[in-house]
Amino acid sequence: MKSELINTAPLFSSIELGPFTLKNRIVMPPLTRSRSTQPGNIPNELMAEYYSQRASAGFMVTEGTQIEPRGQGYAWTPGIHSQAQIEGWKKVTHAVHAKGGVIFAQLWHVGRVSHTTLQPNSGKPVGPSDIIADNVKVFIETAPGEGVLADPSEPRALTTTEVGELVNMYAQAARNALEAGFDGVELHCANGYLVNQFISEYTNNRDDQYGGTLTNRLRFLKEIVEAVSDVVGANRLGVRFAPLFESTDETRVYLGLVESNPHHTYIQAVKVLEQAGIAYLSIAEADWDNAPDLPLEFYKAVRAEFSGRIIYAGKYTVEKAVRILGEGYGDLFAFGRPFIANPDLPERIANNWTFNEADAATMYGGTEVGYSDYPLYEK
Repeated sequence: MKSELINTAPLFSSIELGPFTLKNRIVMPPLTRSRSTQPGNIPNELMAEYYSQRASAGFMVTEGTQIEPRGQGYAWTPGIHSQAQIEGWKKVTHAVHAKGGVIFAQLWHVGRVSHTTLQPNSGKPVGPSDIIADNVKVFIETAPGEGVLADPSEPRALTTTEVGELVNMYAQAARNALEAGFDGVELHCANGYLVNQFISEYTNNRDDQYGGTLTNRLRFLKEIVEAVSDVVGANRLGVRFAPLFESTDETRVYLGLVESNPHHTYIQAVKVLEQAGIAYLSIAEADWDNAPDLPLEFYKAVRAEFSGRIIYAGKYTVEKAVRILGEGYGDLFAFGRPFIANPDLPERIANNWTFNEADAATMYGGTEVGYSDYPLYEK
């Protein structure tokens, strides 16, 4: 793949993000790769090599990292709730910092999108309500290094007390991230996972203070943001959403939850983040082939309501990133699949060099093949 011959200089201007001065506006977003060491879901040297290879990004966010054992929905994804995991992540942060990179940990809980085989004591997954996730798949291990896609198991509804306990777990995961050497954290509140499940009118039928009205459905998000801000500082905190405006087969595969009024739902959520004063908002747009852009009025409303930095992602081309930056709607731009296959992506963008194509067969799990062995550009 080759980018259009356009002026990419705007993407290489420096920008402040919280206490950091970023060298460019190119972001490596969260990318699940399922390479953690087993047992224990422990980050390792291979992961440190992979992230350090891509540290020329202006800003990096780790793959989704479960905050507790119940937060896992896919085999071999790393956690950040044990001391061994913290020590493993230190290898990653040290390697990235040695290359001059800035890296945040993405704190993740899948909620109902899990399977009993991934849960402690083979228990039910947990969520805001006991509504099973349909038309999505989880990935479970069937033998060492082997796995299959499976339907999510029936979840159980969290008690009100347990919801409060989860808020504390997010705060502890943030402490663990700081101990591991991360520069900050991002809260995964997108793609149909736990926080998104609380926000959505279709997955939250609670009758306590966390359900019913939109204000109540946003309460879990608000409490987590406040608790994590107390740990890391609001200027080292970001939140990721994935608002969807069209209900199609692709959105269901994408784990998307399309609200009856997505514009209102997410602008109210953005107002919660603005009040908290967090460093950035990351918005993942639909990323399947020919997926539509977000409505123009949504881009405008997000910029009007949020004073922090705005990151956009979702099958972005260089041309689209330059356009959205020029129109003033976004500040930084994430390139997911291109970063998988191109460890030197910023240099390729700057020089209009061709891109390697990612190998779908080696995307999840495995060895260094299709992970840390993608070549640098050769003139």
